Formats: sequence, structure tokens, C-alpha cells
Amino acid sequence: MVADTADIGRACRHGPSRPWAARVPDGPPTRHVAGPRENRDVRIAMATTGAGRVEFFDPDGDLHHELPAAEASAEVARLEAESSPRWIWRDAREWAPMLLADGVRVARCHDLRLCGAILASSTAVAAGSIVRARPAWLPAGPAESGADAQPAAAASVDRGPALFDLDRVPVAAAAEAPGAAELAAEHDRQLALVAAADRPAALRLLLAAESAGALIAAELHAAGLPWRRLVHERVLEEALGPRPPFGRKPERMEALAQRVRDELDAPSLRLDSQADLLRALRAAGIGVDSTAKWELREHDHPAVAPLLAYKRLARLLSANGWAWLDEWVVDGRFRADYVAGGTATGRWATSGGGALQLPKAVRAAVVADPGWSLVVADAAQLEPRVLAALARDPAMAAAGRGRDMYRAIVDAGVVATRDEAKVALLGAMYGATTGDSGRLVPQLAKAYPRAMGLVDRAARDGEAGRQVTTLLGRSSPLPPAWWREAQAAASQPEATAAEERRARSAARDWGRFTRNFVVQGTAAEWALCWLAGVRTRLSAMASGERSAGVPGPAFARSPHLVYFLHDELIVHAPAGMADDVAVAVREAAAEAGRLLFGEAPVEFPLDLAVTESYASAGA
Repeated sequence: MVADTADIGRACRHGPSRPWAARVPDGPPTRHVAGPRENRDVRIAMATTGAGRVEFFDPDGDLHHELPAAEASAEVARLEAESSPRWIWRDAREWAPMLLADGVRVARCHDLRLCGAILASSTAVAAGSIVRARPAWLPAGPAESGADAQPAAAASVDRGPALFDLDRVPVAAAAEAPGAAELAAEHDRQLALVAAADRPAALRLLLAAESAGALIAAELHAAGLPWRRLVHERVLEEALGPRPPFGRKPERMEALAQRVRDELDAPSLRLDSQADLLRALRAAGIGVDSTAKWELREHDHPAVAPLLAYKRLARLLSANGWAWLDEWVVDGRFRADYVAGGTATGRWATSGGGALQLPKAVRAAVVADPGWSLVVADAAQLEPRVLAALARDPAMAAAGRGRDMYRAIVDAGVVATRDEAKVALLGAMYGATTGDSGRLVPQLAKAYPRAMGLVDRAARDGEAGRQVTTLLGRSSPLPPAWWREAQAAASQPEATAAEERRARSAARDWGRFTRNFVVQGTAAEWALCWLAGVRTRLSAMASGERSAGVPGPAFARSPHLVYFLHDELIVHAPAGMADDVAVAVREAAAEAGRLLFGEAPVEFPLDLAVTESYASAGA
């Protein structure tokens, strides 16, 4: 089976090879990315029609029929084998999970929800040239909801309607849903917006990658991350003690809590109440403004050490304790609910399971099945390298060529230590103005003026309330209404000093957001192309043999993606194929760099390990 992400591979091979001076792949339209009559000249819209039926419609051909929902998976499999169409879906979350449960994987789709959200706010789309409004049945995306849209986006996600099960398709929901012809019309509208955009090839690539990400997110959930419950329980018992009765704290947390109470002379103190804890600390002469770890460490008091230990164990218990294990690990697999495009920058989120925050303490539980291996890959210093390529900064590009970028900055005499290099570079991208970052950023500006100039311009745009845009065309949200009201109030002749301070603070905060948006968003685009390229190569390796050792009928005895975290991925692979998978993962990373940045002299190296346990990958 050719994976959906073959589009991205073809774009890299057949698209224009741009010199480094060309910042954006804006040459002739990239082939095989989106459009009618591509992908063997077939695109098929798929929708529910009510009464438990599913409609299939090729707007450019003769195919148009309905089937009972129970027969839909088999029909998708037949059409996929015959013509490998681009499936036009309102939302991949409505279809991909159910198809995977029935053993069907599709090569490519166009997710109207995700792509519509990108197009609705992208500055690359020519304003006024085409009607930008989209139908009401397409929900808003993170970029239209403000910079803090991640919780709302994540909260809107559930496990999706089970469209192939008659007893789980709500009649009212099906009646309100658009038909296949409406989906095809929306696809045409989106293609027209892309065709009229400033950089159609770049935008086509972004939509293809975003849609591929929607498929991959569903496949990650279906496959699940191999997880050893006994190992996890041992980690918890070693850290916390035996599992306590319901409603009780583990014994080691109780012992630490008692030590804190004794040292603070507060016998009834509830350590989990931030307000009570803060009062007790101040009453004991510990002058803190918060209970943050970094602030507590500045005070030499016998209560601090047990309190920090308690907070560390409390975090483990709440995030990955026994309750988490019972809920999220089933049949030896951890299945998180990934949200593709779940934040304004395009980074993924999760709506459950906390997959994007797996602490090192529990990674020992991630162990390959017998006869299998984990291929763990981490894109080293991704965002600084993306910044170097975006800014076309030759000095910064040279710093990352063939070596640790932070160490190279030290060797160039910009700062004294590797830690200072990391703090300074991250501070420059995130807008830090105080502490070590504020002190060191000016030194970076002298050494790497193009890179620092790029993020400074993005910050100024944000402070002025303007949008900024990633390499491929995802734009930041406009500031929310309260922000605009604050700026307007401060501009009035009768504005108070307090109003002016509030406006300046809000402007700086929004500038910090846009400063990082262009870098983080473009890094997310690189990661999507990397993921997609890996999926393509893994699909080509498929042997076609079914294996009882792989969960879910959709996965053959072949390597498959099981985890993704911003710039890190894990492939679960038969041990005999692991070395080939490692090569494929490296090739996909190099291809993603060429696809976005052409022949830019910026390397995207990977920290890569073939191992049985995730915990040993970074050893």
C-alpha cells in the first residue's frame, strides 16, 4: 500500500529545487498534493446520509451511491485497492478510527476541518480575491480562537462518532451533517483559495501534511504504545510505596507531608492546598511569592527538601499513577487521544492520557514486544536549526553543521558555556528579557544578526497586532478583543498611566507569542513532513503478513509508528527490520529538510537508538 504521505515524497522529488536564497517553496504548483483528478484521477467524498447509511461520491466521475454503514469499510477497502483515491472527509476523526478498527488503512485524505482552519486565517490567501467564508458545519480552528486555544481544541475532541455502527450513529447528527456533494463543493472552494494564494505550492504542501497528520494521529491511537504494566507498577512502588486504599495518599507521600508539617510547625497543613501551603511557608519565615520549585530552592530551610520531594511524587501520582494506569493502559498498550493541529502553531495536543508529557520515570514501562524493537528518534535542537534556515543565517547554519549547535556557539566565542548557549538561544526565540537570557541575547544578536533579526521582526509585528506566518503558510491568530480594547484605551488622550502600562504589557506578551510562532510553527511543519515521510517508507516495508503480536487488525507484521512528541517519534518494528527502519527514519528527516528549505546548508540530525526499552534510548 502506498501511504498518504507519498504525496510529500513526490513533492520533494518532483517539486522545484530551490536555492537557499528562496525562503519558501513557491515555484510551480507541487504535484500530487491536492486537486481534482490527481492520485490516479480519483477523489471521493464520504458522508453519512442518515438512517445508518454512508454516501460515496466522486465529483469528477460516475461514482455516486449509498451503502448501509455496516458495509462501508469493505467499500472503502475496495475503492482504495482499485484507485487509491484522495478521500474527502469533513473530519478524519469521524472515519479513520472506525476504518482502522475494521482493518482498513487509506493512503491519503483531505481533512476539510483542518485545512479549512488553516485557509481561513492564512495571510498567504489573497484577501478579497475569493470568498473566504466556509460552511457552518466546519468548526473553527486554534488560529481563529486566540493563542490560548489549545485547551478548547483539545476539549472539543472525543473518540468520534462510530459511523459504521448502526446503533452508534445518532439520527439527528447524521441528518444535520453535510452530504457528500457538499463536502466536494467545500473541497473545490479550498482548492480555489490555494490556487489564488501567494505561494500555492507551499500551501498545498501544508494541507497535505496536515491531512496526513490526521491519519497518523488515528493510527497512533489504534496501534498504541507497547506498555508493561508490571514494570510501571514496580516504578510506582519504588517511588511511592505500595498502592494505597482508595482516597488515601501513598505511604511515602504521607511521611514527607508529615515532615513538612513538623518543620513548618503546622500540624493540620494540607500540602495540596496552594493557599494553605503558601500561608504556612510565610508564617515560618520563608518569604516566597509562590510554591514553584525554582523559588523554593532559593531558600535554605529544613522544610524545603521534603516539600520538593512531596511535590515530585504528587506529580507522578496524579499524572501517571495507578489511576492513570488503570484508565489508559489496556491489553498492554497505551492509547492516547492525539489532536492533530491542536494548537495555534500547528503543534499537536492530546485530549487525554498526557502522551506529550511522559516523564522519564515511567518510560521504563515502554518495552517492545518479544521479537520486536523500538526505533526511537529525536530531532536534535530542531527549533534553532529551523530558525537558521528560515533566516538564511550562514553563521548559525554553520554552527549546527555536523555537531552540537550549542557547543559550536561556545566554540565561536559567543558565550562561555553550553548551558549559556542553550539559555540564550531559547531565550531569544521565546522573548526572555530578564535573568541570564536577557543578559546573553545581545551577544547572540551580534553573532547571528539575521536569525535574531527575524524573531525581532516577528515580535514587533505581534506588538503591533499584526499576524505572522510560518514558512508554508499557517498564520498566527489576531489578538483577542480584550487586547485590542487595551490598546485603544491607552491611545486616548485621557488614558491613565495604569491603562498605558496594561497596554504595553499586553503588547509585549503578544509579541513574545508571535516571536516564537514563526519558528515553532515551521518546526511543526518540518515534523509533520518527517512523520509523513516515515509513514510512507514504513508502508513500503509492509510484508502483508498478519501478526497476532500487533494490536488492531489494521497493522500487518511490519513496522509502524506508535508515538510522537513534537520532534520525537517511536517506531515499533520487528527486530530483523529495525536497522532498515532506522535508515528510513533518517532518510525521511533529511527529505523533510530538503522539502521545506531546498538545498539550505542546515542539517537536521537525529539522536537515534534501536532498543528494547524507551528508558534506555537516551542512555
